[in-house]
Amino acid sequence: MTSPIRVTVLGPTGRLGSAICHALLDSPDFSLVGAVVRAESPACGVDIGTWLERDPIGCLGETALEHAVHGADIVLDSSLPGMTVAAAERLASLGGPGLVTGVTGFNRDQEARLASASGKIPLLAAGNFSLGVAVTEALVRQAARLPATEWDIEVHETHHKRKADAPSGTAIMLARAAAEARGERLEDVATWSRECTTGPRQTGSIGFAVSRGGSVVGEHAVRYLAELEEITISHRALDRSIFARGALEAARWMINEGEGRPTGRYTMQDVVG
Repeated sequence: MTSPIRVTVLGPTGRLGSAICHALLDSPDFSLVGAVVRAESPACGVDIGTWLERDPIGCLGETALEHAVHGADIVLDSSLPGMTVAAAERLASLGGPGLVTGVTGFNRDQEARLASASGKIPLLAAGNFSLGVAVTEALVRQAARLPATEWDIEVHETHHKRKADAPSGTAIMLARAAAEARGERLEDVATWSRECTTGPRQTGSIGFAVSRGGSVVGEHAVRYLAELEEITISHRALDRSIFARGALEAARWMINEGEGRPTGRYTMQDVVG
């Protein structure tokens, strides 16, 4: 029997991190061997199995990345941008293991630091771990090749009322895919919001509409609108477990049946490609 993939989780106490840990414990081809938490976390020094209200697994919440990644094959990250960048740079200095992160919202400096780290370790950065969203992104790229002068693009997204950022990282990722397919930078064509008297829509722009409320896990739709027809590509998440399953699939892809991936930057498009 092939040995389980040994995983360290960065940020195991949040909604996504907890879901990933549960999925790891339920998957016979994975073993949760490390967990990195903040010093002030109530999970610090606590068995992560116990924290998750499962049987103890002998894996304690650690504050030192070096201790938590000892013996790990891959690191799965669901923390925060600053923690992600620091971990990527530390893993690069240690010579691995590789990193799979689902964190979004990096600023320009943090993106540059991640790019530098990916020159020393394999690093997969996912705007969304859902495999369905990854396929949606590929379809968005294909549809965006329609003539820009005839088709307007609008991105609509809805999330639960506790979500702090807007537009969502996934909405931005989908819009960026459309812009890149047209040979443009999203920052040059995005209309982030509309209020008051806006005048006619600017040709070639990509607009956003955001809704927040209830307990919606996540809904995204990219609309292509012409004078006489419309195309809508949409994805609806029904349960958070899809993100955990996608994270494990990304880890399997990175491990590559024990061969591993070369150093470099990867996305979920590589996983579903």
